Amino acid sequence: MSRAAVATTTRMAAEEMRRASASAAAAATAEASAAPAQAGSRWARVWPTALRWIPTSTDRIIAAEKRLLSIVKTGYVQEQVNIGSAPPGSKVRWFRSASDEPRFINTVTFDSKENAPTLVMVHGYGASQGFFFRNFDALANRFRVIAIDQLGWGGSSRPDFTCKSTEETEAWFIDSFEEWRKAKNLSNFILLGHSFGGYVAAKYALKHPEHVQHLILVGPAGFSSETEHSSEWLTKFRATWKGMLINHLWESNFTPQKFVRGLGPWGPGLVQRYTTARFGSHSTGELLTDQESALLTDYIYHTLAAKASGELCLKYIFSFGAFARKPLLQCASDWKVPTTFIYGQQDWMNYQGAQQARKDMKVPCEIIQVPQGGHFVFIDNPSGFHSAVFYACRNLLTGDGAEGLTFPDGLISA
Repeated sequence: MSRAAVATTTRMAAEEMRRASASAAAAATAEASAAPAQAGSRWARVWPTALRWIPTSTDRIIAAEKRLLSIVKTGYVQEQVNIGSAPPGSKVRWFRSASDEPRFINTVTFDSKENAPTLVMVHGYGASQGFFFRNFDALANRFRVIAIDQLGWGGSSRPDFTCKSTEETEAWFIDSFEEWRKAKNLSNFILLGHSFGGYVAAKYALKHPEHVQHLILVGPAGFSSETEHSSEWLTKFRATWKGMLINHLWESNFTPQKFVRGLGPWGPGLVQRYTTARFGSHSTGELLTDQESALLTDYIYHTLAAKASGELCLKYIFSFGAFARKPLLQCASDWKVPTTFIYGQQDWMNYQGAQQARKDMKVPCEIIQVPQGGHFVFIDNPSGFHSAVFYACRNLLTGDGAEGLTFPDGLISA
């Protein structure tokens, strides 16, 4: 693998973690204060928020979510869906937590037309469902849109994360999603996942293909392993003191959020600088308005400043360099669900992995690139992203005549 390609791959986690970081600056805020706040402890009730080192809580996450979604014109229902304390037959409680209290998945369901196909949206690493705020109105015109916060992120429950292996970590997300699906009594839905959420969505569809009509993977992570893409540059870098330090931090599961939580009340400022840069001066597409930027910054801060939970999956899913420990490319021949890959044209996520996987798939597979879009293509170029989603689901949408049957202008078929 070339140095440029490795750098591209490495930027995946770096950027997602950087966002986590920036937002995670936000993260600084939650470990100390979110834990007591979520538990409803005496200290959380009597200690003024303004005086907390990390001024956030689950209630404040939900409040920030409501403020962000006030931009959305489509009506919606927010609920905490009870998924129990562990999967049926499991001897552990999500998975090693001593508590047997029920867990909840934060869910928003948008108003839709009767008989519209169901589209379930799953966010990426360090993000939450509110990141799709620019997409809900357009997608709700054609779909019954349901967006969730994965277990351990956003406004969902944040159990102690004590998984000890890749298998347990994958099960944490796949099984909690399946318990959520049962609680919502869903079947035959379109499943869309972004980045790490794409990895989870793909793994879920491999295990439960009977429930998924179509799989949409947006800049998905986890298609290649280090052994498949050996790199002389990466090998040499690991031998330097910087490489050894970073590799040690990675294997110690030192997430950007942990560093940021230590910044305490300075976290929001760091998040604001990140949001302004990533979706402003360094944006590859449509800039955020001042209102969108302010509300998204506030939302990111509270979601990432909360108690560490789902974020601790990182070292179990990826090795240093963001290579998957159990890469999806190795499962391509087992694919059972028609799949569409969507990438921003400036996405640092390498779409060649999807092209390689397509060669081994025995189901229909398309790869679409959206111009003026990076890894957050749904924020950078929402209209192009919507066109790609509608085209991907053209055989499942009704009442649109011939619209969507031809490849949309401006998009790129890879």
